[in-house]
Amino acid sequence: MITMTQQNTICNRNDVVLVLFPNSNFITAKTRPALVVQADNLQTGLSQVIVAMITSQLKRANHPSRVTILLNSPEGQQSGLLTDSVIMSDNLATITLTAIYQVIGSLPTTDIDVALRHTLGL
Repeated sequence: MITMTQQNTICNRNDVVLVLFPNSNFITAKTRPALVVQADNLQTGLSQVIVAMITSQLKRANHPSRVTILLNSPEGQQSGLLTDSVIMSDNLATITLTAIYQVIGSLPTTDIDVALRHTLGL
């Protein structure tokens, strides 16, 4: 369980959150959904969490490191996402807890764990 001090909200692994996600240039950022992939109770002592980017660009699908979420599926309905999307486990970021605006849904772990293992070579 990861406690967010700014809003007193709690987020867990596999929660879909609305965050300020850094762009690859590390100078700018964009508000977007992301998936919490960090283990619960990691207890690093740092006010940060590891998340995977979520995009609505379906052209980025069909890669072993990515999971497609369709809104008309049971997973899509519990995700809180507004459109069909792709979870990109090959685009991870460590963000501060204050960059999380809210938890909007959650997703099951099975496909995401497979994608993360591919990304990390585990």
